Amino acid sequence: MISDMTILASLVLVMASVFVLAAVIAFAFSERAAGMSALFFRRSIERSELQNTDLFVTADPIKLFWGNLAAFVVIVGAVELLVGSVLITAVVAGFVLFIPGLYWARLRKKRFKLIEAQLADAFMMLGSSLQSGASIGVALATVAEQSPVPFAQELRLVVRKTQVGISIDDALIQMEQRAPLDSLIMASSAIRISREVGGNLVETIFGIAETLRRKFTMEGKIDSLTAQGKAQGKFMAGLPILVGVGLSFLDPVSMSKLISTGIGNVVLGVIIAMQITGFIFINKVTNIDS
Repeated sequence: MISDMTILASLVLVMASVFVLAAVIAFAFSERAAGMSALFFRRSIERSELQNTDLFVTADPIKLFWGNLAAFVVIVGAVELLVGSVLITAVVAGFVLFIPGLYWARLRKKRFKLIEAQLADAFMMLGSSLQSGASIGVALATVAEQSPVPFAQELRLVVRKTQVGISIDDALIQMEQRAPLDSLIMASSAIRISREVGGNLVETIFGIAETLRRKFTMEGKIDSLTAQGKAQGKFMAGLPILVGVGLSFLDPVSMSKLISTGIGNVVLGVIIAMQITGFIFINKVTNIDS
């Protein structure tokens, strides 16, 4: 009787699997799936083009898309073959999906940090050029040629836009949208307001440069004071992973229960969730808004 029930359950399971597989294949070849895939591809390419433009990257977004997809398939497939755990494979797949976005966010943050560090010197040069009798357009072009990248790239784009007929105010507003930094927005707004109301533009720019220099110095002190906490957070986040890898070599039988048993999967999921939560909280504590 038990054998008959087992055979019947196996047949039902096989039929259900075949039905699900057929449904997946039918959906994959349907027009709706093709439309969704085309929409996802188009939006991914548009987002990649926007990110490349913001960072002045000339890489082909289509090649980047297919390269990311190939890397995702290879990494996830290798993890599944080596580990054989659905939970770990799902975690790795989710992490790999976020890697490109995290990479672009890191590049964008690094670029903004460099721009903020270059603002004070750039505005000092701008004020000196205006004080020598140059117009605002000529002064911006001079600063764009003498400033280091990445701020020089933004200023050169402003100068090019003014050369094709766009007003300086509109070009500065577009630069604020491309690099939404509080320091840059404050300095650009002060220049536009000073030009509009007819104030002493040179004195305003020198005052902005001094304010930006003091602000950057204060932010550097804050970063120095919180560097130890950030380093400890990264170390504590990576330590359990290193310990787990080491124990898997020293005692593979015991560590395999985290992967091969249901209770082990639950414990592993709780560990991963607590690790992520702890890392987020440490970043919140050490990230002081200056």
